This record gives sequence, C-alpha cells and structure tokens, in this order.
Amino acid sequence: MHMTAPTVLIVPGLRDAVASHWQTLLAARLPRVRAVPPMGREDLDCTARVEAIEREAQAVDGPLIVVAHSGGVVMLAHWAQRTRRPVRGALLATPPDFERPMPEGYPSVEALRAGGWLPVPTGPLPFPSIVVASRDDPLASFERVAQMAQGWGSRLVDLGAVGHLNPASGYGEWPGAQAFLDELAAG
Repeated sequence: MHMTAPTVLIVPGLRDAVASHWQTLLAARLPRVRAVPPMGREDLDCTARVEAIEREAQAVDGPLIVVAHSGGVVMLAHWAQRTRRPVRGALLATPPDFERPMPEGYPSVEALRAGGWLPVPTGPLPFPSIVVASRDDPLASFERVAQMAQGWGSRLVDLGAVGHLNPASGYGEWPGAQAFLDELAAG
C-alpha cells in the first residue's frame, strides 16, 4: 500500500511575511505544503492564531507534519491542547521564552499575557516532536528551551550557536530542516 506523503503545515512566529526566511524557502520546495498566514507583531490575539492553525490543519487531508518557528511554537503548544486533528509530528524551531522580557522590538510580557499567550503550555504534546535549540538565541536561553522540550516530550537537538535561526541571524536557507521532516514522516 502506498503511503500518502505528509502535508507540511508551516506556522510562522511573530513576524510578517519574509521572503528570505527559511520557512518561506522550505515551503517553496515542498510538494505538499500549507501555511498559516503570518500575523505580525501587532495583533497579539493568541486565540485568533490558534484558530488560524486549526483552520489550515483541518483543510489538509491525510497525514500532517507541522513546522513551527519562534512564537509559532508557542502557538502550536496552545493549539495542541485544543485540537483533535491527528499530527504525525512537529518540528519546533527556536521557541522563545515569552515569560521573560525579550529584546527591543518584541512584545512585552504584559502584552503577551493580555493576548492570552501566558502561561506557555508545558505539558506533553499529543504527537512526536523535535525541538531545535540555539546556544545563543537572543529570545531564550538554551536551558529554558531544554526545559520546554522536556515538558512537551520532544527530542531536543542542539544546533549550536545559530542565533534565532532567522534572517537576522544569517539564516535564509536551513538545509537541515529536511532531514528532520524525513525523520518525522518516517515516524
């Protein structure tokens, strides 16, 4: 029996559409892909973002793999508590620590709390997941990301010093993502 290749659902973080972002570049290469539209840093309604993930996930027939970056990982953790949509696996890249103040230009802890992001869910995710962490991420300490991964039941991958794994850190293409997708697809 031929297995249907999973559809990859891209969940961006708190950013607008960025052409050079690895998620955008990855989406362009994948045969089966959907993306949650980026909502930027202004509209911080976590519920609206969770509903957007649910809409896209339910529109996919067959197996689903989710690829979330940054704030999208936190969104996904909230969504995972509510959805009944089966997920084959999730690649969770450089989740931020929303419970500590972040650098200039990012939302405040108060704004995130008001938007319904806090507390960040810490219980096990209902699907296999891989958290990739950076040693020098300006948005979260490696130790904090390791704690989140442990709570979620995720496999933790140490990528070394890759900043926030975004264009500002020098990452357009992230070729490593494909190997993680293959691992999740294989189950």
